[in-house]
Amino acid sequence: MTHDPMKEHIEYMRMAVEMARRGMNSDEGGPFGAVVVKDGKVVGRGNNRVTSSCDPTAHAEVTAIRDACANLNTYQLTGCTIYTSCEPCPMCLGAIYWARPDKVYYGNTKRDAAEINFDDDFIYRELELPMEKRKIPFIPLGREEAIATFREWAAKEDKKLY
Repeated sequence: MTHDPMKEHIEYMRMAVEMARRGMNSDEGGPFGAVVVKDGKVVGRGNNRVTSSCDPTAHAEVTAIRDACANLNTYQLTGCTIYTSCEPCPMCLGAIYWARPDKVYYGNTKRDAAEINFDDDFIYRELELPMEKRKIPFIPLGREEAIATFREWAAKEDKKLY
């Protein structure tokens, strides 16, 4: 019998979709789910919990990353694959890059999400604008004091790089 890796990928994606369905049906948040897999084993699960946790960062990918990192006792997911029911939003994309998994598979597209009123395109447009033209003002303040911690970090000999 031959090993079919695509069947495994499809099964993990089904798990992510089921996480989305369960979270949606239990009124935890929107229809988004994710699983993190390492060495053929699910090490993290997450679904959107924005409304139930009153946390705008509790997206499926973020909750799955947090779960996987806690279960693996690490802050990076090298050697892992993330399966998510939808193409990641800008925040989740950033979290994924910080977590450093090997690969990401996604189900729905960001266009599919926009069609059900989860449209993150405005964030992508905002990122391209200069700070002074963004909808939310970003105002520099206190750099002279804040830069001291960066200098301390640069000089810290026992820091853990990530």
